[in-house]
Amino acid sequence: MDKKIRVFSGIQPTGKLHIGNYTGALSTWVKEQDKFKGIYCVVDLHALTVPEAVDPVKLNQKIWEAVAIYLAAGLDPDKSDIFIQSMVPAHSELAWILNCVTPMGWLNRMTQFKDKMARQQTVGTGLFTYPTLMAADILLYDTEKVPVGEDQKQHIEITRDIATRFNNMFGETFVLPEPLINKSGARIMGLDDPSMKMSKSLGETVPGHSIGVVDEPDVIVKAIKRAKTDLGTAVDYDNAGPGVKNLLDIYQAVTKKSDDEVRAELNGKGYGQLKSAVADAVLAVLDPIRTKYLALLQDKAYLQEVVNKGAANAAALADRKIVQVRERMGINFKDSPQDIKKKELINAAYAMNAHKKR
Repeated sequence: MDKKIRVFSGIQPTGKLHIGNYTGALSTWVKEQDKFKGIYCVVDLHALTVPEAVDPVKLNQKIWEAVAIYLAAGLDPDKSDIFIQSMVPAHSELAWILNCVTPMGWLNRMTQFKDKMARQQTVGTGLFTYPTLMAADILLYDTEKVPVGEDQKQHIEITRDIATRFNNMFGETFVLPEPLINKSGARIMGLDDPSMKMSKSLGETVPGHSIGVVDEPDVIVKAIKRAKTDLGTAVDYDNAGPGVKNLLDIYQAVTKKSDDEVRAELNGKGYGQLKSAVADAVLAVLDPIRTKYLALLQDKAYLQEVVNKGAANAAALADRKIVQVRERMGINFKDSPQDIKKKELINAAYAMNAHKKR
């Protein structure tokens, strides 16, 4: 039997998870879970990069909501490891080590840092070194594929650069990951402003900006009905402006229909008909997820069981990689798990022999 390709990804437990997160990430995780060995975590440490925005009670709630959404969307804990990032300390340790080998110039070039810096009154070190924590998340597991949106490609590129630099300095240690990008639905724009990507943070504060994965049906319909379109009155599929193109992208992403199918179905239809078709298609996908999500939130013991199992499996892989990294850098002053096991077996054998001699 062929070894499954190892995949890692995660979503921050901040803002409101929206249709773009589903079509660009979650749906890919679910679709490929029989093909890939998936390791998926709620990246709570990344949520701390803007400490002024952290509400401890709300953050904890958001973490469990994210776990429930992962499961409600269709991730199977018997096929994929699902856990909370901070439950595996190796993420933080490797992030620090990678900070020490990553040139500041590489981090200065990250466009997401520049964008976020422009919106913050103060910029913490964590926001600057966010890419090295993301690199640690990926490299810990010898990840081969990373499901990401188009806007995250730069993070995969710097992860590869960091891994290559470490390998050149200390010997072959890390696998170089490749991005896995959905051809459809990888970049969904805001309903209120189709010139900007749909945002989790704006979705929580600006009504009608996004379609939340677990929004109530009437909220979803209202947001789609209010979505910005173009100056015309009917769909021109091949010359659609940003607003209509965004609605067509959402429709195609949730229905999985081809360009030709969507063109034949919606070209020439009025904007009202387009919005009705999009709303029906979105609700058909998201309603079952919302129902499962609400039920899962009532079973905290099950959610805890899932992340405990996932974290234990993830830690077994991550700890082996950390031991290897320490050995490469000359800072491995702890016995590896394998050495500890050997010593336990040797001590048990000595104890048995001593008992027999008596």
